Amino acid sequence: MSAAGELARLGTATVYEAAGRQGLIDTDLIQLLPGTSAAGPARTVRCSQGDNLMVHAAMAALQEGEVLVLTMPEPAPVALVGDLLLTQAKGRGAAAVLVDAAVRDADELRELGLPVWARWVRVRGATKDQVGELDVPVTVGGCEIAPGDIVVLDADGAAVIPADRADDVAEASRAREAKEADKRAKLQAGNLSYDLDGLREVVERG
Repeated sequence: MSAAGELARLGTATVYEAAGRQGLIDTDLIQLLPGTSAAGPARTVRCSQGDNLMVHAAMAALQEGEVLVLTMPEPAPVALVGDLLLTQAKGRGAAAVLVDAAVRDADELRELGLPVWARWVRVRGATKDQVGELDVPVTVGGCEIAPGDIVVLDADGAAVIPADRADDVAEASRAREAKEADKRAKLQAGNLSYDLDGLREVVERG
């Protein structure tokens, strides 16, 4: 399994913790397709404010397995994508789409089956006449995402791992998963995290 596939399986919480609590996309996101998870290299788009011209341009560059990351200079509840654009993204093999703005056609997007995370669902449409930028560093939820960084998404939200750390973080995440499995077995046997984590001593010391 690729590092991205392994990170998707392990999930954002484990990956974020294993990465040293770095890479959190710290904003509310709507998971349009509950139960999905995804990870892949970022294909970044910085649209002009209220405009989605560059989303159309990004479709020509999008590669299979990538996470399409759509931003504007300032997040706003303007729909950068809907059914027709994301039909193209699915056809191009996108792993997922992260929209730091709005989406629309929500029911159709759920039927489409492409995992999508967005800040808002709104009807308000974008213009298509202002040139923005493709494949540049963007910031979402206070976290910088460079082209090619691994974006991990699930029901808990999103996290970003620099491309050159992906293998190391995947290894650390597997180790954390194993450690938590051992701890879960102890908890199921009746042990308390209060004792296993040394928290009783902290409390009793005052």
